[in-house]
Amino acid sequence: MIRYNLICENEHDFDSWFKDSKSYNTQKKSNSVLCPICNSNNISKALMSPGIPTKTNALKINKLLDDENSKLIRDTLIKLKKEVKKNADYVGTDFPDEARKIFYKESKDRSIYGEAKQSDIKDLIEEGIDIIPLPIIPDDKN
Repeated sequence: MIRYNLICENEHDFDSWFKDSKSYNTQKKSNSVLCPICNSNNISKALMSPGIPTKTNALKINKLLDDENSKLIRDTLIKLKKEVKKNADYVGTDFPDEARKIFYKESKDRSIYGEAKQSDIKDLIEEGIDIIPLPIIPDDKN
């Protein structure tokens, strides 16, 4: 397995695991590598330092990625996303503006979700506006 630090066209940094470098190249060419924040498939590798795990770190990584834990994590994330979608309004790319309107009491107080650029996320956090990124589940696009 190999982990790459990746960045999308909207400057969202994230990492992803691949079987090998050939697998990454194949998935990238088929536009299967998606940003977990904005779903962009315009992805490139970001600068990264090599990670050389010790034996204890390698054991922790293998335990985290085993099938049972992966299924539990995936199922939990699916439930979380369903609850958010059921109880919040989708505002699309208007998310930063709508979050500010709600925070500054210019709009009805409610839960929302949508998309935002990394720079917008940073600005919202600096303004004291609480936000939580929603993860993209691999099956969302299959």
